[in-house]
Amino acid sequence: MSESEPAQVGEKRGCPEDEKGEAPSKKPRVEKDQKNGSPDHQDEDGDGDGEEEPTGKASDGEEEGETFADMMKHGLTELDVGILKYVSDHEGFSGILKERYSDFVVHEISKQGKILHLDDLTIPPEVEEVPEVQPPPEEYDVLTEEQKAQLEKLQLYKNKEDDVSIEVLDDTKEKRTLVHKAIKTLYPGLETKTEEKEGRKFIVAYHAAGKKARSAPRKHSWPKNRGSFCHFVLYKENKDTMDAINVLSKFLRLRPNVFSYMGTKDKRAITVQEIAVLKITAERLAHLNKCLINLKLGNFCYKNHPLKLGELQGNHFTVIIRNISGTDDQVLQALTSLKQTGFINYYGMQRFGTTAVPTQQVGKAILKNNWKEVVDLILKPRPGAEKEFMIRCREEWAKTQDPEAALQKLPNKRCVEGQLLRGLSMYGKKNIVTAFEMLPRNNRLMYVHSYQSVVWNTMVSRRIEAYGLKAAEGDLVLKGSAAHVLSAEEAESCSIHDVVMPLPGFDVIYPTHPVGKGYRELLSADGLDIDNMRHKVRDYSLAGAYRRILIRPTDVSWEVIQYDDPRISLVHSDVEILENKPAPVFNKEGKYRALRMEFSLPPSTYATMAIREVLKLDTSIKIQTQLNTTWFN
Repeated sequence: MSESEPAQVGEKRGCPEDEKGEAPSKKPRVEKDQKNGSPDHQDEDGDGDGEEEPTGKASDGEEEGETFADMMKHGLTELDVGILKYVSDHEGFSGILKERYSDFVVHEISKQGKILHLDDLTIPPEVEEVPEVQPPPEEYDVLTEEQKAQLEKLQLYKNKEDDVSIEVLDDTKEKRTLVHKAIKTLYPGLETKTEEKEGRKFIVAYHAAGKKARSAPRKHSWPKNRGSFCHFVLYKENKDTMDAINVLSKFLRLRPNVFSYMGTKDKRAITVQEIAVLKITAERLAHLNKCLINLKLGNFCYKNHPLKLGELQGNHFTVIIRNISGTDDQVLQALTSLKQTGFINYYGMQRFGTTAVPTQQVGKAILKNNWKEVVDLILKPRPGAEKEFMIRCREEWAKTQDPEAALQKLPNKRCVEGQLLRGLSMYGKKNIVTAFEMLPRNNRLMYVHSYQSVVWNTMVSRRIEAYGLKAAEGDLVLKGSAAHVLSAEEAESCSIHDVVMPLPGFDVIYPTHPVGKGYRELLSADGLDIDNMRHKVRDYSLAGAYRRILIRPTDVSWEVIQYDDPRISLVHSDVEILENKPAPVFNKEGKYRALRMEFSLPPSTYATMAIREVLKLDTSIKIQTQLNTTWFN
């Protein structure tokens, strides 16, 4: 399976109808535009931000620290997924990743190479006047101040199951039209209808998200001189991309698939990225800013095209690592090495899930066509803390093997377990392949990609162990999109930064040195045939891909900062700058020390792996949770 389609998000609530995609490409390709993730966490990025879910007890109050720490006791460590080696021999030091979500800031880099910022909330001017699109501002005066107050209260969810009735005394069609337009323009998320009560005409406004939503939104004409897509910059805090889009969809009464983007971004972070939406005005979008929480929209412009997954050039990261133990000299040595040599391009821990059942185990069972084991791995009881309803669901399945009975234990049936149980209930336990297709396609593919990733990590660790940081005879480099085997003479003049290793598949070649031959041995031990990577179900046929073994970040900078209050943010966010809030002030005699790092990475690379190289510290949530728990206690 070529990883030619960037995963959207390993998001448990994804709608199956939004996940239909092309059949997998038969051609291997360089993994430069995309990264797939794991269904066992909710913030996997399709463009290579690749950052983890919460790493412990959060000071922001958004995690259940003890429960999370208990669950992570059974999680994976880097050793479990083949992450073994480092580039530099500098001495590592301890530090805490993502103590607060604001410690991790991601700015998308556009395909033109521009780092995107939210720095403009204004509406772009129209090229020419198009009076029929929206009523001119003076005509909004059809609403009284009292009516506006009622409508604003309704819009802000204060009484979302109520409605607001406005009597139209001057009952003409023109007057009613103005009232309808004024309400919909000034209060996105509200819908209107006309009702007659005792011979009097009323316009009734109601919340589109409430149970009283009764009518489809009206179509407005779209000027020919304006691009069909409104592009905007989305700023979000502690929310994943699909969650954010679902919120915008609900307010605007749109299907989520009218939005497009170049890659998904972390949940536990502050992130800035470009979004495009079909035929929605910048004015409507800008009005959402007064009722959105942890989201902000700006930098609006109209274009004639949507966005495509993988189109971005990469991401720029600003990372705060708190409570560092390293001396200034250790920090200098570590960051200099990162800047000059880079880091091993491992698949990060979030690729493999956070629970006691790693996603690569499910992927291996799929590839072996062992569907009973697939179901068992996903649904069986597992060690570690889980929500009470999930424990009851698993116990019910183990006891009765009855999908309907187990499904009844789940309040949210759109999680992975719920979707699988729904499929088993509909199609029966003898038709597991079809039942499994109830999961969104990207979620299903993430399992097999997870297995590929463990193989890649393991073989790269062996490669570094055997040949170090020099190109070797038998290594692979890319010539165009094709892989070429290096001769001894070619290896002498080749850079390690050009060397690639394959993800296993039916359309890749393997290094010819002994480490490369280890692929066959590893897959064979797992019960798989490296010469037969085509699957009975076409979706799970693996074509393979090539991935560089070392990545050198660009735009690398850093500083050690000291501070007294562990609860304050140490990064000046785009929104804080827009609102003219003061930048963080650091106390040179502060009680605590933190490392602030900035760097840019291409798509399909994991910032946690760059941070790992600096700290020489296991980045698994299991280990980071232990660090965080110790720090807070």
